[in-house]
Amino acid sequence: MPEGVGLGFDVHPRDASRPLWLGTLLFESEPGLAGHSDGDVMCHAVADALLGAGALGDVGEHFPETDPAFEGVSGAAILGRVVELIGERGLSPVSFDVTVVCDRPAIAPRRDEMRARLAEIAGVPTDRVSVKATRPEGLGLTGDGIGCLAVALLR
Repeated sequence: MPEGVGLGFDVHPRDASRPLWLGTLLFESEPGLAGHSDGDVMCHAVADALLGAGALGDVGEHFPETDPAFEGVSGAAILGRVVELIGERGLSPVSFDVTVVCDRPAIAPRRDEMRARLAEIAGVPTDRVSVKATRPEGLGLTGDGIGCLAVALLR
């Protein structure tokens, strides 16, 4: 049975005029992220990891910024469509590991909720999804924004 491992990365600057969506969850007290879609860097990074594991390109190829149909599209919708795309190749997600890089919001209080939502969309057990966070410690790694790395395994 074919297997693949993929790495995804996404980063977006803050945009206070928008809501913050992260791991499909709304963080009402935080400024949002700029982007053509809803800016959910966690969903985008996981989607890129899954696409990479299936050798299917990247999020920008499947959901181009130049296409008005994808304006404001949710990260959950992008991730769901990516799961369909890899399924069309006879592949399915096995597990994935996500690391968010940001000073805020705090991820730990909503970690289990994020894991459950991502697992549901990907069709994997929650115990096969890891969500972690780290702060850039003033090093400017994400500027005034949020970055996310993800690794995914397909079967």
